[in-house]
Amino acid sequence: MAKNKLAWIDDDLNALKKAGLFKTIRTIQSDVAGRIKVDGKSVLNFCSNNYLGFANNNQLEKAAKSAIDKYGVGPTAVRTIAGTMDIHLRLEEKLKEFKKVEDVILLQGGFVANLAVIPCLVGEGDLIFSDELNHASIIDGCRLSKATIIRYAHGDEKDLEEKIKQNKTTKKKLIVTDGVFSMDGDITPLDRLAPIAEKYGCMLMVDDAHGEGVLGKGGRGVVDHFKLHGKVDVEVGTLSKAFGVVGGYIAGKKKIVELLRQKARIFLFSSANTPADVAACLKAVDIMQKRGDILKKKLWDNADYFRNKMQKLGFDVGHSQTPIVPVMLGDAKLAGDFSKKLFEKGVFAVAVGYPTVPMGKARIRVMNSATHTKKDLDTAISAFAAVGKNLEVIK
Repeated sequence: MAKNKLAWIDDDLNALKKAGLFKTIRTIQSDVAGRIKVDGKSVLNFCSNNYLGFANNNQLEKAAKSAIDKYGVGPTAVRTIAGTMDIHLRLEEKLKEFKKVEDVILLQGGFVANLAVIPCLVGEGDLIFSDELNHASIIDGCRLSKATIIRYAHGDEKDLEEKIKQNKTTKKKLIVTDGVFSMDGDITPLDRLAPIAEKYGCMLMVDDAHGEGVLGKGGRGVVDHFKLHGKVDVEVGTLSKAFGVVGGYIAGKKKIVELLRQKARIFLFSSANTPADVAACLKAVDIMQKRGDILKKKLWDNADYFRNKMQKLGFDVGHSQTPIVPVMLGDAKLAGDFSKKLFEKGVFAVAVGYPTVPMGKARIRVMNSATHTKKDLDTAISAFAAVGKNLEVIK
């Protein structure tokens, strides 16, 4: 009898379990705040990218409800046929003003934004210079383009320049990097990459998913942080992290955005963002323009407090430069056990292992938020200390 054609899946799943890489997906049963209900248990939330606390913001909720009353629940069409509503245009205009760019195109998510823009900028025979720790969405966008991908050492502008010199061509060249690296929390040296892009005629693109709400005036992101407006050709943003909703966008030079409106397959062949989401995002941008620096300060104060306390306990918290604090554990099974024990103590902080991070670099990634109180932080730190000693991670 022929072997079951799907037997290989059992082998794959069993291998993941044996390596400690099998993911147990928990279920949230409340709004997303500093404390949430997960699998029937009230826990402190240190997993979400809810940097500024917008996910359950009352003003965003009201805006979303009002939009449903006016526009309904969905456009039911792509933007180029019958899916563009005036509310979409208002958000694009608002984001253009916020990011200080020439133009913006709104998309359904940050991941698909990278899939949309990279194949429009480069193709077969062209070159992409990509940071070796770039997000999976950048990697997939690069592969989809069919351009030649050349990885440079993480955050190393000298290695980047050397690789550009070694690959002289008259073809198009693109340098692409995350702004803030989501697993380590470090910031790309964009101020040192921009002159290289200019010197060698390379387009420069940055994914600012974890920079928005965190860096720059009012949370405008990594380009504003380095005062490089006009020097970066493309900024990819997400509306699902600091903005608290869902969606993505591409900001930058007007001619690039116009090209995307004509050729980006995600834009041409996927239904437009829902009115409720767009309205909530509009309100989020409005709040960030008015109170972004106040919320950002609370976020950074919380992160600095947590990081300093964890270091004093003896934990390895990597080299983060942002409110992302990785608690480095190395072994995937150890990280999984650590996360389970934290949950038992009322702290929701998920283990991250391969392929999200390199093999042997498993960790608990702690996502700080402006919604956390000092009491929340102290409770979490005490739980980390107890579990760390129990698992002999610290003394």
